[in-house]
Amino acid sequence: VHLVESGGGLVPAGGSLRLSCVGSGFTIDTYTMAWFRQPPGKEREFVASLFWTGGSRWYSDSVKGRFSISRDEAKNSLFLQMDSVKPEDTAVYYCAGMFKGYSRFRKDYPYWGQGTQVTVSS
Repeated sequence: VHLVESGGGLVPAGGSLRLSCVGSGFTIDTYTMAWFRQPPGKEREFVASLFWTGGSRWYSDSVKGRFSISRDEAKNSLFLQMDSVKPEDTAVYYCAGMFKGYSRFRKDYPYWGQGTQVTVSS
């Protein structure tokens, strides 16, 4: 299993950004996929997840209503649409996957990408 994120960058507060995560070595419709982030000097935290069936999505309270998680099975890819971004959204964003399970906890995800930096300017 290999995950590669892209799409990070510098964005002004109130702007939008779309992160992508391309997977290989597995099929995304059998994996629960998630986005986590690690702000500077802080622990890695849950952002959003998409259940492997594609039927359920969960979001942290801090991003609910602003971020949207989705996938494209044909491209074996996961996305995170980030709207109305805030300076506190500044972090390294990681894509993670687990086989047919569900968790909000970092320790339960065995597969991770290398991360992509998102910086929101005020």
